[in-house]
Amino acid sequence: MSATARTAANSNAAPAATPMMAQYWSLKEKAGDCLLFYRMGDFFELFFDDAKAAAATLDIALTSRGEHGGEPVPMCGVPVHSAESYLARLIRAGHRVAIAEQVETPAEAKARGGSKALVARTIVRFVTAGTLTEEALLEGRSANRLAALAQVGSESEIAIAAADISTGRFEVVAVRPDQVDAELARLAPSELLVSETAEALPAWTARQVVRRPAGEFSSGAGQKRLESLFAVQTLDGFGAFTRGEIAAMGAIAAYLDHVGTGGAVFLQPPVRHSASGRMAIDAATRESLELVRTMAGTRDGSLLGTIDRTVTAAGARLLADDLASPLTDKGAILDRLDLVDALARDALWRGELRAALRALPDAGRALGRLVAGRGGPRDLAQLRDALGGARLLRERLARRPDLPPLLARLLPGLDGHGALVDELSRALIETPPVDAAQGGYIAEGYDAALDALRETARDGRKAIAALEARYRDRTGIASLKIRHNGVLGYHVEVPAKHADALMAPESGFTHRQTLAGVVRFNASDLHEAASRVTQAGVHAVAAEAAHLEALTEAAVSRREAIAASCDVLARLDVAAALADHAMSHNWCRPDLADDPCLDVSGGRHPVVEAALAKSGERFVPNDVSLSEADRLWLVTGPNMGGKSTFLRQNALIVVLAQAGAFVPAASAKLGLVDRLFSRVGASDNLARGRSTFMVEMVETAAILAQATPQSFVILDEVGRGTSTYDGLALAWSVVEAVHEANRCRCLFATHYHELTRLAETLNALSLHHVRAREWQGDLVLLHEVAEGPADRSYGLAVARLAGVPAGVVRRAEAVLAKLEAGREATGGLAAGLDDLPLFAATIAEAPAAKPDALREALAVIDPDALAPREALDALYRLKQLWAEQEGSGR
Repeated sequence: MSATARTAANSNAAPAATPMMAQYWSLKEKAGDCLLFYRMGDFFELFFDDAKAAAATLDIALTSRGEHGGEPVPMCGVPVHSAESYLARLIRAGHRVAIAEQVETPAEAKARGGSKALVARTIVRFVTAGTLTEEALLEGRSANRLAALAQVGSESEIAIAAADISTGRFEVVAVRPDQVDAELARLAPSELLVSETAEALPAWTARQVVRRPAGEFSSGAGQKRLESLFAVQTLDGFGAFTRGEIAAMGAIAAYLDHVGTGGAVFLQPPVRHSASGRMAIDAATRESLELVRTMAGTRDGSLLGTIDRTVTAAGARLLADDLASPLTDKGAILDRLDLVDALARDALWRGELRAALRALPDAGRALGRLVAGRGGPRDLAQLRDALGGARLLRERLARRPDLPPLLARLLPGLDGHGALVDELSRALIETPPVDAAQGGYIAEGYDAALDALRETARDGRKAIAALEARYRDRTGIASLKIRHNGVLGYHVEVPAKHADALMAPESGFTHRQTLAGVVRFNASDLHEAASRVTQAGVHAVAAEAAHLEALTEAAVSRREAIAASCDVLARLDVAAALADHAMSHNWCRPDLADDPCLDVSGGRHPVVEAALAKSGERFVPNDVSLSEADRLWLVTGPNMGGKSTFLRQNALIVVLAQAGAFVPAASAKLGLVDRLFSRVGASDNLARGRSTFMVEMVETAAILAQATPQSFVILDEVGRGTSTYDGLALAWSVVEAVHEANRCRCLFATHYHELTRLAETLNALSLHHVRAREWQGDLVLLHEVAEGPADRSYGLAVARLAGVPAGVVRRAEAVLAKLEAGREATGGLAAGLDDLPLFAATIAEAPAAKPDALREALAVIDPDALAPREALDALYRLKQLWAEQEGSGR
């Protein structure tokens, strides 16, 4: 709120403040930093700074309405009937919106407080990025999560809770502080809740970060909220949660209560995950591998966008979760692979299953809208169709012999909805309307009393049609019509040139309204017929509303069982989609080994291969074989030769395998990977003041600090962002550290050919290169990985291929000849490195840092606690220490 707005808000009691402005500022105070949608008739109006922000975002006119505090009041508005489209744009732009609705009619306000009474308004809900349920505001094939961070007392771990209230999924995990960024990158929440007392935000944050009162992150208050929410005496039945986990989940429950203003919220019982149960993938690795989003932020072009053949929105959301969270439990991975394998081997079964799933609506999100009180008859119909289809699917699948273990465990989850499906099938028409206000969604024969009311209304409409014919005959006006609107109800309408005949006292008509070109009248017999129609219609709509409420309550009472069935359908869709893609692209089932290895024959990059296929080109497959005795490959070769693609494709094969999918290879065998790291390419992070080289070093530091012998690391061109000597020295040391300290499986691509000399001293390092040839002055890139080091870098040939002017290339050739001659004379950049001890020995020999007395003295000084005399003594002491250090030459 601007200073001007705050001044105006503080002047509510001033004589210049109108009752409407006083009401507005009262609501705005409750809305806080949200834009306030203030309902006025058929429009939501925004005022002051809210209006300016909304007008700029929505590109709508900014006007003014009256004055407040002696200044015009900025205003803009959007129609209520199309508000959702405007809300979607505001939310995408990073705004949060409070909806202030009229909670009484003008007539009720007049009866309550007289003719000048202001219609009562209240905030009925807050619309935020992480709490959306409306179909128009959500992306159907992507999850929409609200997350919260909490750390309680002496607990060393940080708890992260996440909820998708559009489907009710609720999960929590506790991680070490250095794992928070990776976990948030996995969840990719739309909105992140942090305590107002939190000093710093994680490096990876959500689209919206909301600071909430510290009291909402209390484990004691959180436990009470959760027990009340799930109507239980204790949370022990859901799992053994830490205080931090309860605090994080409680913060989500408190926020949902706030944004929903106490209304119902859809959360399934929380599921506690272990960080060790999933492959750890940090934000930088996810971005460079483009698992579910490209670096440009699009789904198309990512691994997910390339392999997604799911036929349901829920299946697409689950596939994205699987790729973002590869498993580390061998048994769970094998269960998924067995199901995919069974569907891959039976094309007919797979086709029937996919056809059945394709016909099912997104029941999970329909259920979310119903629980939140924002659903309607169309959502109930989606439940009916999805659960009915699930029942038929379960019957067909149960007849199959030798079901895969995972499918056998999943099938019972599709049962138990027969009574609800039957009730909804009898109650609802085939395709109910989205809007329930006008009725018409309850089927004939479900309620005899409702049918009678409809018959009365139909008879009344027939009588009105007969009246229209009689009026035409009696008046001789062929253009006379009986019409209906919300103000006049049923009335007679004639062209203005015929109005005189109906104006006569003996005509039997009463004048009601004159418009340009037409005149409207009423008649006593029309009024009687209209009353019968109107009353029957009102009673019919009320009866349908009562049925809708009862049907919704019946569905909501089974929300957990329905959500479980939706999860089963999504898992079936993912397995069938992966099997279908595997068979059409010649992918293989990976084998899981107990030892840390990666043995891939004919491996391919799925995204690059798909892009090449569109242009009719063939991808060149390559092999890799990493084991304890040969765990680090040093890959050299020219730019554009395929080094980065080779590195990435093997990382993606690991992700796909542990997600429970087939992989793009002729054969593949791997030991489970606990952490995946990718340092492939980088760009300046100007927002944090980091250069390309700084980003590279930060990511490399994270790898060296966290990689274990069970990890898989791909490193590309480490050290290229600084001077040649610095870069070579860093790359040399990093290779040694990965080999000697981390001892993980690693593919290391480089242009520093001097690094190949490390093969003489590092026994688990082997040399490989991407093949290239020069033919008649042209560079031919073969994209094949072969054993041994590259014979040369081909940098000038690549420059020529890129269109660098011939004169520049010739000059570069002359300079290169001179440099190579100097290198031969001096022994090259790596001269003398053979005498260096190995990395581990270097660490042991490194001298301990000398204590710095001046820094230590500064560290213990608390300026706020010093008396003037103590401060002066401290200053003398610091000067003495400085003089001593200067005298010692430090």
